[in-house]
Amino acid sequence: MNFSQIKELDQTYIAGTYARNDLLVQQGKGATCQDDTSRPLIDFSSGIGVNSIGYGNPAWVQAVKEQIDKLSHISNLYYTEPMARLAEALCKRTGMKKVFFANSGAEANEGAIKTARKYMSDHYNGERDTILTLVNSFHGRTIATLAATGQDTMHRHFGPFPQGFVHAKANDIADLNAKLTDRVGAILLECVQGEGGVIPLEQEFVDAVAEVCRRRDILLMVDEVQTGVGRTGKFLALEHFGIQPDVVTLAKGLGGGLPIGAVLFGEKTQDVLGKGDHGSTFGGNPVCCAGARAVLETMDEAFLARVAETGDYLRKRLEAMPGIVEVTGMGMMLGATLVEGLKNTDVITACGRQGLILLPAKHKLRFLPPLTISREELDTGLAILENVLTNLTN
Repeated sequence: MNFSQIKELDQTYIAGTYARNDLLVQQGKGATCQDDTSRPLIDFSSGIGVNSIGYGNPAWVQAVKEQIDKLSHISNLYYTEPMARLAEALCKRTGMKKVFFANSGAEANEGAIKTARKYMSDHYNGERDTILTLVNSFHGRTIATLAATGQDTMHRHFGPFPQGFVHAKANDIADLNAKLTDRVGAILLECVQGEGGVIPLEQEFVDAVAEVCRRRDILLMVDEVQTGVGRTGKFLALEHFGIQPDVVTLAKGLGGGLPIGAVLFGEKTQDVLGKGDHGSTFGGNPVCCAGARAVLETMDEAFLARVAETGDYLRKRLEAMPGIVEVTGMGMMLGATLVEGLKNTDVITACGRQGLILLPAKHKLRFLPPLTISREELDTGLAILENVLTNLTN
């Protein structure tokens, strides 16, 4: 089928929930994919942070193929080796105690929310029923995770929403303290607000959150769906802040291209959910777990050091470009603010025409390249961006 025929099928039979770019991607290798004309495109998006070790990573492909030949799926009423070994690897890597597997970041965050509510019910008998999240946060598109998300624009059309969420301003300790009523039993935060504009939290604010959680037996829950699995130069972004939470959620880059989410439980929460309290038909799928183990096995300390080094290089190159006034973020999760009057949509469209895939984050450009991107691919993509910015700002 040609591109026009595929577009017609898509527009006829697929719900119109996405504003698709006028681009058909056929295949990829490393950080470079190809359209239907075999034109190469440098991918600075990683499928929104999913292709953490790039397209077609040989070890990942081999692990997935071998598992498909053995067992593609079985009910969670039975044991499987890939799920057990991935859970062990995640716990040993993070210091957490147990894992629940889901299919996405939203589902992982749903699991965290249910865990918090069960903990509050078990320990406080109805006296606590509220989870505090941050203004400008994003935790998913299910009804509960939308309610947890601290962006008013996300709350249109889909009410009534579940109760039990309150939003405090990020990096504002006074507002945090004002919102911490006796009914708050958990705090859910992102160390870097990705969809909110790639905005890192401040160390002082994170310290204040961790201290109040410790002092008042409030669960500290960290959403690492976009920031986790090496994206910031540490395996988890929370490592930059020196905290050990009660719950951590993962997805996106964990599967390396396959759908998987995970809720990681600490000492305090490891036994909160009992038999029948939660479940997922496809959670812990053997093929997805095999792919995720291959991802984890690539991410030793040398790998993470290269991510941090590449992130520093990317930041410096972006800061020197025309039309960019500020760069925020951590590691290889960066956001660039453009000069007034320059729209990120115009930059993204122009870059796509010249062979570079970029993402928005509100009014910014967002950079989530594969963590394995080569310096040659990175420089090629940056040259395209610089050329576009130069033309649009002159």
